[in-house]
Amino acid sequence: MSEVKDADTRERILDAAARLLSESGTEAVSTRAVCTAARVGAPTLYHHFGDKQGLFDAVAARAFEEYLVAKRSQASTGDPVEDLRRGWDLHAEFGRTHPAFYTLMYGKDHRSRAALESLDILTGLVERVARAGRLRVPVPMAVRMISAAGVGATLAMISEPEGGLELSQRTREAILAAITGERPDGGEAPLAAQALALRAALEADRPEALTATEAALLGEWLERLAAR
Repeated sequence: MSEVKDADTRERILDAAARLLSESGTEAVSTRAVCTAARVGAPTLYHHFGDKQGLFDAVAARAFEEYLVAKRSQASTGDPVEDLRRGWDLHAEFGRTHPAFYTLMYGKDHRSRAALESLDILTGLVERVARAGRLRVPVPMAVRMISAAGVGATLAMISEPEGGLELSQRTREAILAAITGERPDGGEAPLAAQALALRAALEADRPEALTATEAALLGEWLERLAAR
């Protein structure tokens, strides 16, 4: 029973901190204000979270979980590049509607389980683009480009809301153009994109006709072709 009560107290503190952060932002929230709102003493808050930063980290982790509910439920359109586009917009919309939480989530380096799962979802989307022959840079590089640009554009949108949506959309299209192997006229993907597609397919499922050494060698050749 005491464990249940302890968990309830922790959730009440998190709820109070989240509400105050949403209303006032991180700079305006003090541990005293959180304790008052949650009807607990400072020792109780420190018992559960260590300090103010520990509390904010826990709020950020919970915000990540809420964000992932939408990410996990995102249905595929059948077009992997369009799926990336919609994923970007979902990410930006979360930041626009939850600015205080987003700043906590991405204003510093978070390595929570939810943050890593979010990165895994993005990686899966990019890998599908590669398998479709529509990627012109290696998957890890594409993931880093999308992540860095998406976070940067969303933080900029939060700090300067006017014109922020257009900034996000223009940045999104610039990044998609940079990482995909599509041509504006809708023609066939260039050799680099085809090489990356085959490389991604080999990583996902190595043909039985190739030994591990042969597959590794073929992968190296494909990476050289992609680098062109």
